[in-house]
Amino acid sequence: MDFQSFEQDGFLVTSALLSEQQCQTLDGHLSGIAIAMAGRRSLLETDWCRALASALKSHPALSPFLPENPVAVQCTLFEKSLARNWLVSLHQDLSIPVAERLEHPALAGWSEKEGSLFVQPPAEVLENIVAVRLHLDDCAADDGPLNVVPGSHRHGRTSQEQAFSLRDSLGEQVCPVSRGAALLMRPLLLHSSSKATGQSRRRVLHFLFAPRALPFGLRWHNAI
Repeated sequence: MDFQSFEQDGFLVTSALLSEQQCQTLDGHLSGIAIAMAGRRSLLETDWCRALASALKSHPALSPFLPENPVAVQCTLFEKSLARNWLVSLHQDLSIPVAERLEHPALAGWSEKEGSLFVQPPAEVLENIVAVRLHLDDCAADDGPLNVVPGSHRHGRTSQEQAFSLRDSLGEQVCPVSRGAALLMRPLLLHSSSKATGQSRRRVLHFLFAPRALPFGLRWHNAI
């Protein structure tokens, strides 16, 4: 895995980070979790998820791609199957979870999701964050994988018109991922997801790793 390619493209797919036994242990943790709609955002409050976050940020295959002295600030479970199916149009991930609301002209898009407060910070903040999408099922082309626009993260925040123009000019890539492996991506990378058409399910633990300190007096809602 090449850090230069990651910086250039804004994403990469790893080899296996977890063993089959570790995946089975996570299967057990996830089996009792109630999911509304597409997933659940608050997993970082559980002991097992906090332990997993600590293990991931020190994993030798991941640490070169993460911020210096990173903290995990969110983990969302996404589960997609024919029974629980959805699509996501082309977009960037612009919101981060914070501890309290502060008034500042650089902060916008305040919202509340599952009892947590979210805000859209400037692009310079998002550029320092790395998402690690850990897959707990094999995700092939018919399982609703992410489609990404390589290099689009280097164009900052985009309007919808600009997003479609970048997809036309830069192209789009489908990202199948094996069980126990992960897709790493920058939040500003344009991405979408189609509905699943296969018979399997696609479970993803979507971690956000970021620098511990935030500007404008903001604090993370959770930091592991």
